[in-house]
Amino acid sequence: MSTTTLHLEHRFADALPELAVDWQAEAAPGPTLLALDEELAADLGLDPAWLRSEEGLRLLTGERPPTGARPVAQGYAGHQFGGYSPRLGDGRALLLGELTDREGRLRDLHLKGSGRTPWSRGGDGLAVVGPMLREHLVSAAMHALGVPTTRSLGVVATGRAVQREQPLPGAVLARVASSHLRVGTLQYAAALDHQQPGTGLVRRVVEHAAARHHPHVLDAEVPALALLEEVTRIQAELVATWMSVGFVHGVMNTDNVTLSGETIDYGPCAFLDGFDQAAVFSSIDTGGRYAFGQQPAITQWNLARMAETLLPLVAEQAGLDQDGAVERCVAVLETFPTLYGEAYAARLAAKLGLPTGLDPEVRTALVGDLLTLMQAARVDHTGFFRDLARELRGTGGEQGTPARDRVLDLPAYDDWATRWRALGPDPDAMDAVNPAYVPRNHLLQAALDAADAGDLAPFERMLEVVTHPFEERPEWAAYALADPAGGPFVTYCGT
Repeated sequence: MSTTTLHLEHRFADALPELAVDWQAEAAPGPTLLALDEELAADLGLDPAWLRSEEGLRLLTGERPPTGARPVAQGYAGHQFGGYSPRLGDGRALLLGELTDREGRLRDLHLKGSGRTPWSRGGDGLAVVGPMLREHLVSAAMHALGVPTTRSLGVVATGRAVQREQPLPGAVLARVASSHLRVGTLQYAAALDHQQPGTGLVRRVVEHAAARHHPHVLDAEVPALALLEEVTRIQAELVATWMSVGFVHGVMNTDNVTLSGETIDYGPCAFLDGFDQAAVFSSIDTGGRYAFGQQPAITQWNLARMAETLLPLVAEQAGLDQDGAVERCVAVLETFPTLYGEAYAARLAAKLGLPTGLDPEVRTALVGDLLTLMQAARVDHTGFFRDLARELRGTGGEQGTPARDRVLDLPAYDDWATRWRALGPDPDAMDAVNPAYVPRNHLLQAALDAADAGDLAPFERMLEVVTHPFEERPEWAAYALADPAGGPFVTYCGT
């Protein structure tokens, strides 16, 4: 394998040239591989041994793209913490191109930290080791948990010092995604359509997104509305999955809402230790806009911004006036709470080992009462569900009732547990969906600090653990524990 035999397509750049700026990554003075997902490489038809070679590293940093490739910086807009930014784009990223994996799926190969682009807005376009390793590990953990996500193929140290508050080692992350089309892509396209009527850019984005992710949309009577329906459905399912594993994204701007339904951007993300609907970790989310319990509502708000971009096209395709198009889009958006509620309830029922076909009212009451107990005691979100299965089996150790011992209102718990046990929960089914391990915030930060100092061993050990989240091992016991120090944990956007 070589850069002369590897073929990267440029379908995005060809289909949507108004949203693509041809660009070249900055050279890395001394590239060194820090992390490589060999399984993902094999799925993409890439030879891991070649990726470790000098030529492979030059590909992963973007310095030496394959013959015939057309790297581009993508344009998009977005609402950031509720405020509209009309011109965002790939300020430190580059789409090298698309390749087809072994299952025939088209995937983006995209770089993060590859240097300045026309979208950099005064930034240096670079990234540093810690945040790139964070994305590599957390996205790998999310994939192992079954959460739809972009993934990291690898992280390469560039050999360049990057100035932040202090000089830090630079790095580039090679990201793989179903695509990088987002709500912000449609927002930018809508603005260009308004400036240059007749280009039909929103329509072409809809067609490109549908062809790539949701082909049935192209046959719909109103394709733009059908795309909104599909993205509403998959985003409801995605955020329900986040909530079920205690994931807090931290920066749910519209440019981080993908049309494919994958999680993207792991900057200030975190996982719950204590269950708390108001949990916020990001240093910049001072108002709690993206708190754990706010994530469903914010997702619906973001989808409303998507609907706004589609209104003229919905009106045109459906033969409606503006008011009629608004009515049709609002009807789609109003399905979100039900879609999300059903998806989340189904995941909680699975976490509780409940049989299928349960009366929805019984399920809803059981789940609601449990969440109230968990919130009141701030119980460890990950450990609690594993402890419930231990209680069912009678393998709770000396305590005997490890889940019960986590709550405050014991009579309420006993009443809840009696109702739950009467439904015949399956502890083996519970352990199949309730992870023993997630990336614990304090352990991940310690591993990243060690990596910054040149020691990758803690990072590599943690990566091994979180990519086997359901495989409980005695030697991994420390990775199952919440931060013993307690207290608030703060994350940063990771520039």
